[in-house]
Amino acid sequence: MLKAVVSFFLRLIFRVEVRGQFEQRDRTLVIANHQSFLDGILLGAFLPVDPWWIVHTQIAAQWHFKILLRVINHLTIDTGNPFALKQAMALIDSGKPVGIFPEGRITVTGRMMKVYEGPAFMAAKTGAWVIPVHIDGALNASWFSRMSGDFPQRWFPKITITIHPPQQINTPEGITAKERRRIASAKMQGLMQQMIVNDRKQHTIYEEFLDTVAVRGRKTQFVEDIRPAQDSYGTALKGSLALGRLLAKITEPEEVVGVLLPNVGPGIYTLLGLWAFRRIPAMINYTAGLDGMQSALRAAKVKTVITSKSFLDKAPFGATVKKLEGVKITYLEDLRPMLTLGDKLWLILYALRFPRAAIKQGKPEDPAVVLFTSGSEGKPKGVVLSHNAILANCSQIISIFDITSKDKFLTSMPLFHAFGLTCGFVLPIVTMSKVFLYPTPLHYRVIPELAYDRDCTILFATNTFLANYAKRANPYDFRSVKLCISGAEKLQDEVRRLYADKFGLRIIEGYGATECAPVVAANNVFGNKIGTVGTLMPGMEYKLEPVPGIEGAGLLHVRGPNTMTGYWKESNPRVYEWPESPFGEGWYNTGDIIAVDSDGFIEIKGRVKRFAKIAGEMVSLETVEKLAEHVNPKSVHASTTRPDAKRGEMILLVTQDRNLKREHLAQAAREMGAPELAVPRQIILVDKIPLLGTGKKDYPAIKLLAEQKQTPAEVTN
Repeated sequence: MLKAVVSFFLRLIFRVEVRGQFEQRDRTLVIANHQSFLDGILLGAFLPVDPWWIVHTQIAAQWHFKILLRVINHLTIDTGNPFALKQAMALIDSGKPVGIFPEGRITVTGRMMKVYEGPAFMAAKTGAWVIPVHIDGALNASWFSRMSGDFPQRWFPKITITIHPPQQINTPEGITAKERRRIASAKMQGLMQQMIVNDRKQHTIYEEFLDTVAVRGRKTQFVEDIRPAQDSYGTALKGSLALGRLLAKITEPEEVVGVLLPNVGPGIYTLLGLWAFRRIPAMINYTAGLDGMQSALRAAKVKTVITSKSFLDKAPFGATVKKLEGVKITYLEDLRPMLTLGDKLWLILYALRFPRAAIKQGKPEDPAVVLFTSGSEGKPKGVVLSHNAILANCSQIISIFDITSKDKFLTSMPLFHAFGLTCGFVLPIVTMSKVFLYPTPLHYRVIPELAYDRDCTILFATNTFLANYAKRANPYDFRSVKLCISGAEKLQDEVRRLYADKFGLRIIEGYGATECAPVVAANNVFGNKIGTVGTLMPGMEYKLEPVPGIEGAGLLHVRGPNTMTGYWKESNPRVYEWPESPFGEGWYNTGDIIAVDSDGFIEIKGRVKRFAKIAGEMVSLETVEKLAEHVNPKSVHASTTRPDAKRGEMILLVTQDRNLKREHLAQAAREMGAPELAVPRQIILVDKIPLLGTGKKDYPAIKLLAEQKQTPAEVTN
């Protein structure tokens, strides 16, 4: 009777919605995330069973919990007592369902806390069926959470309880108890991370933005950039609705609209405005040159390109943009006069008051954006990412990283790059964080100063950019940075050590692909292994395709909620194409050769196209570059190949180091245990290694440069 009364009032007050079916087994362990002080009451009222709850002695001693514990089944344990868990395991063995919060405390970050080994070991030892339960809604805007001081408060937020299918946590036989505990804990942590990804809201990016505005409040600061103004969420909302209304006058619903803008407030408000009115932004890489941009426009059938006069006047490629053919160039500066009195009344009296009714709501699976591959190995392709794919990737990121509303992103990576778009713009919306936008990552002296001056806490960059920042930064510049993530290219050991020694900052290395929105794997606070790119993101699967000549590794194919809808190519404009995979539909061939260790950590061996076949042996060109970096980590090196009549292919090393000799590389190969075939046959000296706008090496340009060099610095036959 008491349970029925409590559940009635909770459902009435908090509009509690229960999803999923509870499948009790002979041995059942219920685990749940811990958002607020309401969690125990909610689960006690709405679960169809009455589990025995494991309660710590310190919690049980508090007067308000004493009252609650009088009416629920509970077992009080002291974690300092080595026999405490045996009592809980005895309950499971007797067939009684047991419930526990594996994090051991209410979250104080808004994200998942650490998972204790005890509950996981208990599940593995007893063979219990683990039923994950995800509570959502009590965290933000609620007086009942530890986060209550960060948001405008509401007493009665809507709460959702999602019950997931039961699973078992199995551990290998023949290992120590300590190792078994560690493995079981990692698996239970994986189950809880999976809940975060699976239970994300199914809507568009603009609807996610509206949710954030509602929680944070319109007066809260959101965006800073090089302009003197600091924009609030209300300013962003107003700007996006106004720009969306104006752009809707010159474009059609579902039209692909080219966007060629820097990292500034009006640039991201343009994206939000296009999403609000169901237009598809195609992010044009303005560093790709005239041919690259023209190819991208044709692949996506772009008729209109949105840019800025002031941007083009200052940019070195401004004249190139004006040469684009087959499109209408529209400037943001010319849109303002188009705002009529009717538009202003619509904005003030209707759209700002009822933004959800004013926008043209799309579906989560609709195309959100078209990004273009870097072209580092060929002609760029249009990658179509849905709203669901990008938001799924954001959910995957926040399930493994401690990013909160107190953080501030420093976003200098361009938004035409998936790294910049997802991690530098959409992720701050999802995490309700602030963001500082800077137009270019190439200002190596300015970026560290901005991190210091604006108290930025999160920095995303490539290895090349991080190396250059470190050379020019004061040791105190990154004092506020708590999370520095490197991606898009291999992180050099020298750069990792430099940040640890000079700034006391650990760089987290990740791995991704534009086709995966982009993050595929990453090291994180729960597990970090140097020399790897971390473990696969929650919700993703992988398979390895054997590659002849390569042992202990394979070609990586992945599948998950964050993968693309398909390619658009210039040869077949706006028609979806999917790269072939032997594993069937939905599997994406990354083109990367990887090895996976027993803990799931991924080591990148190189791209399949970045292997040379010499005398029948496969040699990674990444290994060649590692040899050069071992000799001189402060210089830039790149490897390529050319045909060789005798041995199939010949490896060439293009370098900026004038003193690098082949005997130095041979010595490095011996020290590193690399094969002798990895020592390049030729060393070619250049003034500067060609780079793409994202900081990655431009291998087609490097190969062309090597072919054009008539006199290599050293040739050894």
